[in-house]
Amino acid sequence: MTDIHTAPNRIPWPPIIYLAAIAISIALGLLYPLPWLPSGILPDILLALGWLAVAGTIALYVSAMRALKQGNTTIKPHQGADHLVTNGAFSFTRNPIYLGNTLLMIGVGLITGIVWFFVLALVAAFTTQKLAIEREEKHLMARFGKKYRDYAKRVRRWI
Repeated sequence: MTDIHTAPNRIPWPPIIYLAAIAISIALGLLYPLPWLPSGILPDILLALGWLAVAGTIALYVSAMRALKQGNTTIKPHQGADHLVTNGAFSFTRNPIYLGNTLLMIGVGLITGIVWFFVLALVAAFTTQKLAIEREEKHLMARFGKKYRDYAKRVRRWI
């Protein structure tokens, strides 16, 4: 276990969790496909919403990465933060990249019609919160104290 003052985790859990969730979604979609919607206009609307979710994910990623770069701090979830970033996507969610990962899985589920993406998106989000976010929040509190506490009061964890 790492010292919470220097780094939140030793292992970069979020990318591992989401990549595993994507792989499992695809495998389950092939092995045990769940029923999708019948033909008609609704699947077309959901397809469009899926692409909109993917575009939203890209916007979240770009905004978050730009803010982290401007804030001169790391994007790596297992390394300690040098500065508290509260601008860009971080102004409305404390975890824009994890939110983006979850939104991406939902978008891909809407595009492909693989229902498992929805289920595993929720599992990945919950697991990320338990293995990464809660430790990251402790790390940020230890590093930035009142400044982080005030930020956490103002901005939601997810949305």
